[in-house]
This record gives sequence, C-alpha cells and structure tokens, in this order.
Amino acid sequence: MRYPYVVILKKDSERTLDFISLLLCLFSVLNFINEQISTHQFQLLFSSFALVILAGMAVNVVLARKGRQVRYRYWLLIAGLGWLAMPFLPWLGLLFFLQSFLEYQAKRPLEIGFSPDQVVVNTLFKRSYAWSDFNNVILKDGLLTLDFKNNRLLQKEVLDDEDEDNADEEEFNEYCRERLAQAALTATEAKG
Repeated sequence: MRYPYVVILKKDSERTLDFISLLLCLFSVLNFINEQISTHQFQLLFSSFALVILAGMAVNVVLARKGRQVRYRYWLLIAGLGWLAMPFLPWLGLLFFLQSFLEYQAKRPLEIGFSPDQVVVNTLFKRSYAWSDFNNVILKDGLLTLDFKNNRLLQKEVLDDEDEDNADEEEFNEYCRERLAQAALTATEAKG
C-alpha cells in the first residue's frame, strides 16, 4: 500500500540488545570449548564455530566503538547451528535462531504509515488503526504524538534524515486534522 505520509521514529538505545547478544555469543563459545575439554578430544566443528563467533564478536566490538551500528544476527545463527550439533541441550539452537530473527526486528526503525483510511504501525506484527481511534495526531518539533481515544498516548521522536525531502510539519498536521474531522463526521452520520 502506498502512504501519503510515512514517519520513521528514532529507536531507543540498542546497547542492551547488543549486550545480550554479545553475552549469548560468548556463552556459546565457552560451551563449545567446554565440550571439547570435557570429552578430551579436539572437534573441528566446535572449534570452527567458536573461532568464527569470536572473530565476529571482535569485529562488532570494534565497529561499536567507532559508533557504527552492529548486527549480531549472523553470529547468533552460527551459534544456533553449533548448539544443534551439541550432544546436550540441542534445542537451544532454536532459541538462538529466534533471537537472531528478533534482533533484526528490534533494530528495524519503527515506521508509521498514514493513509486516508487508516494509520499503520509497522512492528513485528503490523497494527492498523482507523482514524476514528484517535483524538489527535500531531507532529511538532520532531516529536510525533498519537493520542488514542482509549487514553493511550504514543509520543516518540522522529528520525531526522537530512538526505530526504521531508514533508512540512504543518502540511502533515493539516492532513491529520482533515482525516480526524472526516472520521468524526462519518461516526456522527453512522449514529444518526
């Protein structure tokens, strides 16, 4: 669907998610090494998984210190494959696959599309709201406010892309006022 307006919201800090992913990778590496020590035999498979994950973690730590965005999903996928090969707790591999998928979703910017019929919030599971669900929708000073009729309030900072030709806040707010007025008019017509 094509939206006349799409607002991209700033993400909250990703440091906690990165830290958890780093700990999970480190946990896997230690268990892959421990498996070899406890069985008293070198296993190329577990050594390879451990080395690849360690190298990936090192690259991510360096990139994070340079202020760049890092992704752990590939290292979590490799750890998941390693866990599937483990003689104990192989089901942990499925949890690592799930974590890699959720990490990708959690780091995606939150987009809200505004169409003439509805407002769609693009999360893991898309949520759509009718314009009649809102008291007010306003964008002011880089802050988007969605005031729901059920007393819920969503207020987030908008991602400011200098590269894109952003729509004017007044133009967006006027569009929202028109949609809200039309939804209110439709609701009163339906009652009467």
